[in-house]
Amino acid sequence: MPIGVPKVPFLLPEDEDATWVDVYNVLYRKRVLFLGGEISADNANTIVAIIVYLSIEDKNLDQHIFLNSHGGSLPGGLAIYDIMQVVQPTIQTIAVGIVASMASVILLGGTTSRRIALANSRVMMHQPATGFFMAPVTNLLKEVRLMREVREIVVSIYAQRTTKPFGIIWADLERDLYMSAREAKDYGIVDFVGVTKTNPNPIRGLKLKTSSDKNFIKVNDSEISFSLLKDPDLSLLKDSKLN
Repeated sequence: MPIGVPKVPFLLPEDEDATWVDVYNVLYRKRVLFLGGEISADNANTIVAIIVYLSIEDKNLDQHIFLNSHGGSLPGGLAIYDIMQVVQPTIQTIAVGIVASMASVILLGGTTSRRIALANSRVMMHQPATGFFMAPVTNLLKEVRLMREVREIVVSIYAQRTTKPFGIIWADLERDLYMSAREAKDYGIVDFVGVTKTNPNPIRGLKLKTSSDKNFIKVNDSEISFSLLKDPDLSLLKDSKLN
């Protein structure tokens, strides 16, 4: 039987006794966000609201977004991507499981040098899709123009964040492009490939620490460590024209 969302005790500042709340709400308070399943207008609004609230509460604390999603709403995904670029806190993105379509844009949108794909995660990118098939010709032509504009926006994001030429990204989006964690790192979508190491200590909080050869998600007195690859080449973007 499904167990649903686990509940854990959480003590609110004004309460004397702990209240049982779902684990995601507790993690949000510790600046750990999860985006799983399909990206929709509803969960995009929720993620945006949490990022904004946490940024207002303390602009100096890092935020962490774990991604395991096949993608979904393009406007919803772009809303999350845009808010990640304008708030002050460092936002770390972590790929777990599958990160596909619009979710890969959000993964890409994390702070440079703070984007991680776990060892067995997969990343997929492709061009935007439309479901506007049965419509008057005039509306269909408008839809085609709009989708081309949206595709140019998405390609520009990939090109800027990966430093790959515009034309190469445009061509790669023609078909579903699946990548392993290492391939995503080589492509420039993430900065590091992380291999988790078993730690028996409980998880109580989250803070990112870095050193010359390791990256740590600090958990109070315990830690989850990642072995990391070197930083990608962040050379200047050189756009190429599409033939």
